[in-house]
Amino acid sequence: MAAVNGPDDPANRPPEEGDPAIRLLFTILPGARIVGGAVRDRLLGLPVADIDLAVKMTPEQVIEALHAAGIGFAPTGLKHGTVTAIIDRRGFEITSLRRDLATDGRHAAIAYTEDWREDAARRDFTINAMSMDESGLLYDYFGGQDDLAAGRIRFVGDAAARVAEDYLRILRFFRFYARFGRGDADRGALAAIRAGVPGLALLSAERVWHELKGLLAVPKPVPALMLMRDTGVLAALLPAGADIQRVRKLGQAEPLLRFAALARNAPAYADRLRMSKAEAALIEGFYTVVPPPVAADDDELRRALESALPAHLIGASRLRGDPASFQARLASLPRPVFPLRGRDALALDLPAGEKVGRALEQVRQWWRAGGCRGTPAECRAELARVLAG
Repeated sequence: MAAVNGPDDPANRPPEEGDPAIRLLFTILPGARIVGGAVRDRLLGLPVADIDLAVKMTPEQVIEALHAAGIGFAPTGLKHGTVTAIIDRRGFEITSLRRDLATDGRHAAIAYTEDWREDAARRDFTINAMSMDESGLLYDYFGGQDDLAAGRIRFVGDAAARVAEDYLRILRFFRFYARFGRGDADRGALAAIRAGVPGLALLSAERVWHELKGLLAVPKPVPALMLMRDTGVLAALLPAGADIQRVRKLGQAEPLLRFAALARNAPAYADRLRMSKAEAALIEGFYTVVPPPVAADDDELRRALESALPAHLIGASRLRGDPASFQARLASLPRPVFPLRGRDALALDLPAGEKVGRALEQVRQWWRAGGCRGTPAECRAELARVLAG
């Protein structure tokens, strides 16, 4: 059943309004609709970042239409019916209406259909199963608009069946609950999730990390984390243990710092979750760097900043529970850089070797003892004194 927007509904306007790229796609793809998150966010009055479309056409017909219109494209997911149109360096996923023939807990064998309701029925949550046509007419077959208004995250149709089709939906449930949910979570969804926890083992580490990181990026992740704990999901993902209270005390923070607070021995998950090298290094730094005491003077702070990255120091300080004023002090100080290099010793006509290296390190320790304040000239004078001795 299609729900028609009322005449005074702010969402009741053509979705391509002010966007020539979308207007062009509607022109060359007759009957296309905007689907998924773009519809959901539009109804909430949120900025719409990515716009996906669905069509009754086959992927081959979509490619033919794009080619005829001179629009570039990439066959990003042909076996799943998806072609990405590229207009002014923006990508627009265009997916043929589908129905599932068989699923294995992560992927599905599909067939094409011309039935919009059948396509919507294979989506995960009611709030993601809505579509909107060129005129701004909203099609809502499963009560997604009401669920969105109520802050209810509900699977489309039978929750257990939706979970068994793709166990990644378990993690997506908590991410969407963290972002849009209010009040008690849907009981049917939680029951299906509890039963589906063993299926999490089928998921790739990269997808698990992507979803977990997305959940930790929302303003208030703690209610969702508590549901994950209560359903057994958190123990399956973080078998070494988790500390939700640390995340609560941390308050607003970037996802990696929240993960470091949440997971016991967080650095050990770098390989398990296939984190990037930069992510792994940051989390390792949060754990291994020891910030100076809160009462430390600026000289001691400069010494700490010279030997460790500011991000590591500030993150470790937050995990330690230090006051925000201390992190502000750390952030306000420029990171000192030892002003001498080997060429400064060589300029004194000394041959390169261990003696020069030891001398430079001795001067560096002198410079650090003085709060990393020494100028290049003062350090060169100290180097000459060390070498002369």
